[in-house]
Amino acid sequence: MLDPQALYTWEPEGLAAADTAIAQASAGLVMLYHFDGFIDAGDTGDQIVERLLDQLPGRTVARFDADRLVDYRARRPLLTFRRDRWTAYEAPELEVKLLQDATGTPFLLLSGPEPDVEWERFTAAVREIVQRLSVRLAMNFHGIPMGVPHTRPVGITPHGNRVDLLPGHRSVFEEAQVPGSAAALLEFRLAEAGHDVLGVAAHVPHYIARSPYPDSALAALEAVVSVTGLVLPDVAQQLRTEAQGTQAEIERQLGEGDEELVALVRGLENQYDASAGAETRGNLFADPSHIPSADELGRDFERFLAEREGEEGS
Repeated sequence: MLDPQALYTWEPEGLAAADTAIAQASAGLVMLYHFDGFIDAGDTGDQIVERLLDQLPGRTVARFDADRLVDYRARRPLLTFRRDRWTAYEAPELEVKLLQDATGTPFLLLSGPEPDVEWERFTAAVREIVQRLSVRLAMNFHGIPMGVPHTRPVGITPHGNRVDLLPGHRSVFEEAQVPGSAAALLEFRLAEAGHDVLGVAAHVPHYIARSPYPDSALAALEAVVSVTGLVLPDVAQQLRTEAQGTQAEIERQLGEGDEELVALVRGLENQYDASAGAETRGNLFADPSHIPSADELGRDFERFLAEREGEEGS
């Protein structure tokens, strides 16, 4: 393997600020991480990252070489053309930033496009950064499409070597082989190296998995807050407000739909309630053997999604 350190550069001012934060935080720093480009139903992780970067003060600590890690022909960066020339270029940015929560507590955020190549070298580089910055816990978050209704609380599946930090949530998966991701490999390699790592997968209804779903982002954020102790009220409030609007819009769309759509949602509600039970509702989801397949859900809700996307583009 080539030298992992050649994949990234330290930003001197950001590194100095991080060293000051490390000296003040005897227990070490928390690092949140999420990458664009893989499964993230409901834009769960993307919404959290976007709001953290928009609302919290911070500075870049380390910057990865996107030219080495991103396949531009697969994910073409945007250029702006005005009249007779190119005027702007949105270069991909894969960075570690030092942010502060509402109380001034520092934490790290690694975000940007998922690397297309050199995953092992990339994860080795992140391990170096984790060690250099005294990271005590690395935590990731994303959404997964599930056979659950939007009218019930968003479930959470924790994973990693510190699932004990999220008591009350249990995984219903035994074993499965799935296509890999840089985030999953990073979690695996960090745990393998003895670092504490926790992932949060929020359950997003199949039929709205392609649209932003603030409810799932809020559920994942609340799990982050619960585990890390970070104080992020403005981010949570924005997601809560957007979730209310999204729920109202979904109900309006369903109210204008046909009986088959309504029956499908009501069926998912019945399955969810029967499986979860009164005391554990919100921590389980319906038995997969009784849930309509993704193809069935896709056919039944194709009109719903088309109408929703059509209105957003108008």
